[in-house]
Formats: sequence, C-alpha cells, structure tokens
Amino acid sequence: MLDFLSRLDGPIELGLLYALMALGVYITFRILDFPDLTVDGSFTTGGAIAAVMITSGINPWLATLCAFAGGALAGICTGLLHTKGKINGLLSGIIMMIALYSINMRIMGKPNISLSQQDKIFGSMDPLYVMLIIVIIGKLLLDAFFRTDLGLSLRATGDNKRMIRSFGANTDNTTILGLCISNGLVALSGAVVAQQSSFADIGSGIGMIVIGLASVIIGEAILGTGSVFRTTLAVICGSIIYRIVVAAAYEIPWLEASDLKLITAVIVIIALVVPTIRRAFKQRSQARRRTIELTNATHGQTTEGGTR
Repeated sequence: MLDFLSRLDGPIELGLLYALMALGVYITFRILDFPDLTVDGSFTTGGAIAAVMITSGINPWLATLCAFAGGALAGICTGLLHTKGKINGLLSGIIMMIALYSINMRIMGKPNISLSQQDKIFGSMDPLYVMLIIVIIGKLLLDAFFRTDLGLSLRATGDNKRMIRSFGANTDNTTILGLCISNGLVALSGAVVAQQSSFADIGSGIGMIVIGLASVIIGEAILGTGSVFRTTLAVICGSIIYRIVVAAAYEIPWLEASDLKLITAVIVIIALVVPTIRRAFKQRSQARRRTIELTNATHGQTTEGGTR
C-alpha cells in the first residue's frame, strides 16, 4: 500500500493530462446536453497536428495552440452538420469521428510519429507541474467565460432552447460555439498527451469519450455540482481520481493492460449506480419518516378525542 502511495505522481500527472479532455466532454454532455462522439477523433487530431509541427521544427507551444485550433475546427464542422444540415446530434458526431480518422492519417502521413528526440512544452520541467499550471489556467478561463453573457447563453441553450430563443438568442450559434470550445480542449489534451508520451498514434483517441464521461460522472458523484467553479473543479478531480482508481486496479495480480476498457466500464457503472441507490435510500427514509409522523399525529388526535 505504501509502495502504491509513493507512486501516485504518475496517476495524478495522467489525470491532469486528460483533465482538459474531461472539461471538453463536460461542456457537450452536461452544458449543451449534446452526445458528441467527435471526441474520439479530435483527440487524435490534436496529437497529430502537434507531432507533425514539432517534428518540422516549429515551437512546441505554437504547435500545441494550433492543435487546439484544429480540434475547434472539427467541433465547428460537427456543429454545422447538426444545426445547418439538420442531422441528428449523435449521428453528426459519428460522421465527423469517422471523417477525422482519414483526415488524421493524412495529417500524420503514417500511423504513428515519434517525438522522443524533439523539444516539448515541458522542457526540463516536471510534466506534473506544467500540466497543473495549464489546467488551472484553463479552468479559470472557462469559469470566467461561463460568467459572461455569451457563456450564460451557452449554458441556457442546454437547459432550455425554447426559452433562450424567446429572448432572441441564436441557439445554433451557441451550439456551434460550445462544440468548438469542447473539441478544442479535447485536441489540446491530445497534443499534451502526445508530447508527454513522446509519440502520436492514429488510434490514441479510441475510447476517449468513455474516459471523459467517467471523469465527469466520478467528479460529480464525489464533489457534487453547484456553481460553475465547483463543477469544473469536480471534473478535474474526477479525471485524477479515475486515473488513481485505474492504477489501483492494475495492482490486482490477475488484471492486465488489455482490461483497461473493462475497468473503465465498471467504474462508470459504479459511478452511475451509487448515486441512484443513495437517492432511493434517501427517498425511502423520508417516506418512512413522514409515515411515522403521520401515524403519531393521528394517534395523538385519537388519544385527545378519547380523553375528551
């Protein structure tokens, strides 16, 4: 146990690397209520753009920003398919995810690119501290944006499109904007993950949507929701907790690396079921309490009537 605790730096670092992706998933699934599967493709897009630019001698920070722009463009395309093409949201994401596989292969030119001999945004610093700074800045900027009029419109779009339209807001534009920011963050996560692992791979984005959802659900289940500040913090913490749980699961002797998807599925199921069970117990206890109070009140009235 002590040996595992001494190795927590690794899971925490991974949690921070994927926290940006989890924040992107939070925007689409929680704020916009949009089932965006573009994530699996835009994550790889971020890594592909960063890898190609870095190996071409371009500054890694500029390459990382361009990766964000590439993901944002993918999100805009998904938004246009849904809002202007009138294609179902789920289907729009699937179409874009499939298209991005070929686009990413075109960008990379081959299935994977090594970055082991290249400069990276981390430089000589520990990636843990660099990612902590990036995630904190990203979270604060996101919190500030959601307090602006545009940010409030975006949040209202997910809550009640009909109501926000009655105030003259264009929900198509806010939906596209949300998908743009979301996939930009996902691609940014893909870019930093590629630099941390020293390679970009065409299959790196497979299953990212499930990992992002797991992080969001775990964070909300443990820290709860409320203000934007609290919710985004919960998502980041959820990403870190998810990685710690996965690392702990690997300590079980009979589990292998190929079991990661199964572990993720189990974590998501537990995170979804536990709050439901907790609510059911709470409702049952409240109903029992009301029954007891009603019985006592009835018994008191009967006793009083008999006394008279």
